[in-house]
Amino acid sequence: MRFQLVLQCPAVSLHDYDEIIGLEDLLIAKLSDPNHVDGHDFGSGKANVFVFTDDPDGTLDEVRTILSGHRLWPNLTIAGRQSVLPCGTSTKHAQAGNH
Repeated sequence: MRFQLVLQCPAVSLHDYDEIIGLEDLLIAKLSDPNHVDGHDFGSGKANVFVFTDDPDGTLDEVRTILSGHRLWPNLTIAGRQSVLPCGTSTKHAQAGNH
């Protein structure tokens, strides 16, 4: 995948953690193939969910449709960047190589 979307929102409590996990699970269930939700991280009062895609604009539209009614939607910041994975490397392959 050539691009990564990062969804970020404030997260300081266990409840926030649970909300982010729910948001991540929702994206895993609803995003079309070949988009890939690649996990999350927490730190410095923020939570991030990572999505790899070859179509950042189309995926952003999908994310908007899926999450626009979600409680966290008004607090989300979404940014995109070119993926740091070598072209043609899947995220599953890259994860396997890192263990």
